[in-house]
Amino acid sequence: MEFSFHDFIKLRDLIYKKTGLFFEEKKIYFVKKRVNKRMEEGGFNDFSTYYKFLLFDSNKEDELQKLIELLTTNETYFFREFEQLQSFAEHCLPEVCEKKEKNKDYNLRIWSAGCSTGEEPYTLSIILLEMLDNPYLWKKEIIATDIDTMALEKAKRGVYGYRSIKNVPEDYFAKYFVNNGDEYRIKLTAKSIVKFAKINLYDDNEIRKLKNFDFIFCRNVLIYFNDISRKKVVNYFYEALNPGGYIFLGHSESMSRISSAFRIKRKGGFIVYQKPEVI
Repeated sequence: MEFSFHDFIKLRDLIYKKTGLFFEEKKIYFVKKRVNKRMEEGGFNDFSTYYKFLLFDSNKEDELQKLIELLTTNETYFFREFEQLQSFAEHCLPEVCEKKEKNKDYNLRIWSAGCSTGEEPYTLSIILLEMLDNPYLWKKEIIATDIDTMALEKAKRGVYGYRSIKNVPEDYFAKYFVNNGDEYRIKLTAKSIVKFAKINLYDDNEIRKLKNFDFIFCRNVLIYFNDISRKKVVNYFYEALNPGGYIFLGHSESMSRISSAFRIKRKGGFIVYQKPEVI
């Protein structure tokens, strides 16, 4: 397939305009391979025809969605980046809960942004059930969002292979999973807390509906954005967080170059970011 640098730039700019996802020039061969696959599956003979389809056809949104699903990776597993989860469970969660209890507020809301196939939000659900002194006293809600519809469908099923569950502690596995041969199904006790939704983090109308969160997890997602779209998304997160709430990024990501609105805290040896409380 002919796929010139000019073709790459045109397609990259279209994807960026629609989603905020940004692919650097070094990604040209990565993008070309996946565009080629979509063209073969769709019966397109050349990139020009495919690009015009993405611009003008009545099914352009469906096709763009399929392309984006190929361009974003979904490698994840339960209890990923365990030390950070430990910081959340043993330090940030008790701190937020203690403040809420003083105000007789027993509502906990968590946003898993870029939840992929569901391992992260289900992990957070298990942590809440294990770490809250009286979990059933609290109204717990985890909103899990992603732009990938296929990943969300798998997440809603809650059925995983061994690779996804291999790091689950044994006692947690016994309490929250059912083994069906080569598959492992998350039990309803943990599953019922999580609600899934397709959300484009770059869509103003969609993201502004999400508010009043105590914690936001957006791990290994901002790497797909450039500086401008990254700042835009982080500003949304700031507005969506309750004062005193925390946001968690991936271990290779830093808030310092994106926004100065958050306080940098070290909790249990791990760097986290907190929205300042109203004085």
